[in-house]
Amino acid sequence: MEIKTLNASDNEFDKALEKLLSWDASDDKHIVQTVTGIIDDIRKQGDAALFSYTEKFDNWPVSKEAISVDKEHLKQAWDGLSKQVKGALSVAADRIRQYAEHQIIQPWSFADQYGNTLGQKITPLKRVGVYVPGGKAAYPSSVLMNVIPAKVAGVDDIIMVTPTPNGQLNDMVLAAAYISGVDQVLRVGGAQAVAALAYGTETVPAVDKIVGPGNIYVATAKKMVFGQVGIDMVAGPSEILIICDGKTDPDWIAMDLFSQAEHDENAQAILVSLDKAYIDAVKQSIKKLLPSMERAAIITRSLEQRGAFIYANTKAQAIDVANAIAPEHLELSVDDPEEWVEAIEHAGAIFMGRYTPEALGDYCAGPNHVLPTSGTARFSSPLGVYDFQKRSSIIHCTQQGGAELAKVASTLATGESLMAHAQSAQFRQLK
Repeated sequence: MEIKTLNASDNEFDKALEKLLSWDASDDKHIVQTVTGIIDDIRKQGDAALFSYTEKFDNWPVSKEAISVDKEHLKQAWDGLSKQVKGALSVAADRIRQYAEHQIIQPWSFADQYGNTLGQKITPLKRVGVYVPGGKAAYPSSVLMNVIPAKVAGVDDIIMVTPTPNGQLNDMVLAAAYISGVDQVLRVGGAQAVAALAYGTETVPAVDKIVGPGNIYVATAKKMVFGQVGIDMVAGPSEILIICDGKTDPDWIAMDLFSQAEHDENAQAILVSLDKAYIDAVKQSIKKLLPSMERAAIITRSLEQRGAFIYANTKAQAIDVANAIAPEHLELSVDDPEEWVEAIEHAGAIFMGRYTPEALGDYCAGPNHVLPTSGTARFSSPLGVYDFQKRSSIIHCTQQGGAELAKVASTLATGESLMAHAQSAQFRQLK
């Protein structure tokens, strides 16, 4: 296997890094045309188009009667799990909920010098759609991570959609829906499910926001329906950046790289090290451990196409590389992660120390695993309770306070030649 090796001190490093990071399939003309057609069909034909696309892509004869999974079925899926799996799901759900409860935005208000009350009202979204992938693998963890923060926020109605290829349901996914409190589960996926959630059909209620990961068709559909509904983000392939000082067992780091590379061929796994010999040691660990991986072929393609080893001469240089990449997941596998983390400006989630592999964050650490990808950590944040709460500004003027503000407002409105604005304010000035 040939994995790119870069030196952060090389003159052409910035160009090489930019090329390594470049990925945007959302502008692929064929994908855009396909998704546009699907969305148009759903808007015009509703259930008929939704059922037709589901039968075509998932290979089972969906109907109004078969599209929903009733709550009794969800409970049966939960009851049928082993004690060990139930325990793991319960612990993960409890930790995610506990973390989410710290994120609740509270209303506030204050009185200004004129006696006017100014503040912020917090209202949960009414109805949310949660997309849970069901193609190459099943993701009960995605159910917990998307649904529980919405429930903590107070969302009334959560509609979960998930594809069921060949009509096969996944009991762990259904069990996760049960314990996280999903209100309705629908057996549809792909761009057609996103369109149905955005515009509504005879069977699928229109929602206010769509969250959850999916393939490039799902991501493109979310991008296209944004504005009709809110979305969490347009997610790209999974990413991990590991900074290691050369003292962590190289087998651990190799497996941490595998943990992201196994998602799909476009996933990205990068190691930055201040020790050239350590990079060679990790390469040997990869060679030794890869044959034992169930998804070895996917890992190989991911590492060869988008993986890299980067040698940094100094701590400052390593941090500069991390901030330039703005990774979804950042592992600081070093002696003193607290000293490093203060300089990190862009990262979706930061895993500190040698004993905090990214995999813990995917399942049960507590913070959300729905994270900004493709460098968007420069301006966006992990999914959280705040994504399911709206903020409304509160302005309540007294007679005297309103008159005082009217003087300022009318002056500024006159300056903008908006005379109705000016007079609206002036009418309320005290005579």
